[in-house]
Amino acid sequence: MIISIASGKGGTGKTTIAVNLALSLENENLQLLDCDVEEPNAHIFLNLTEKEVNHVYTTVPIFDKLKCNFCGECSRFCQFNAIFVIGKNPEKGVKGDVIHFPELCHGCMGCMLVCPNDAISEGQRIIGEIIKARADQGIDLVYGTLNIGEAMAVPLVRAVKREMLKNGTVIIDSPPGTSCPVIASVKDSDYCILVTEPTPFGLYDLKIAVKVLRKLEIPFGVVINRSGIGDRGVYDYCNELGIEILLEIPYLKEIAESYSKGVPFVNQMEAWKSRFSEIFREIKEEVMG
Repeated sequence: MIISIASGKGGTGKTTIAVNLALSLENENLQLLDCDVEEPNAHIFLNLTEKEVNHVYTTVPIFDKLKCNFCGECSRFCQFNAIFVIGKNPEKGVKGDVIHFPELCHGCMGCMLVCPNDAISEGQRIIGEIIKARADQGIDLVYGTLNIGEAMAVPLVRAVKREMLKNGTVIIDSPPGTSCPVIASVKDSDYCILVTEPTPFGLYDLKIAVKVLRKLEIPFGVVINRSGIGDRGVYDYCNELGIEILLEIPYLKEIAESYSKGVPFVNQMEAWKSRFSEIFREIKEEVMG
């Protein structure tokens, strides 16, 4: 079963929920995927005893300027302005050139297909790393780190998800928001937990996230973090639309202090393990039933 953890906005506590849920499922064949590849931090909460690091590559065009006649077909094809061609003009002493901007390139290799002189071949470049680790709490963790300056996180998110267990329970910590990396993270999930906070900002972004999940036809429920602050807008919205509130986590000093030390609060407040286990059972029944 695949359970993704998402939110419409950052800072709601996605990673906190993902890690604490994983630590509460002691009898499950469990894997935690941190798909927030621009700023992964689930590993901070876990004591890693084993670690394997591998590069992740993306496809890029390689230009043979000896074959190229600088016609500009590749540049006209590219919808992302990743290729700039200076046309050859012997009368003005211009030899012609091709300039490629790899950070803008989506690796579709359409430029290679439209090149009339077979001057473009397929190459690779490193966009980040995948780290496969084992935590002493019995959790298999996989997370990615995107290289600074990379424009596209989706290829690395997909690489992380390719390491997914074939059998067992997989918890996916997705990036914040509702853009392409989030879609790639939650896609094919059996269930999604939306984490929000009871504020006008939390409500606004929750509404957007709900629209996305309904479009993807993924079942979902809501966890309200830091309950007791803000207003009742999130509660009224969920009641009006019939959205299940799976769990409320109160705004407690003990939880905040635990978080600030990088310690999962279920390790210090044992009663919460049973609460997370209970919502997992509810989700499993809904998915299997």
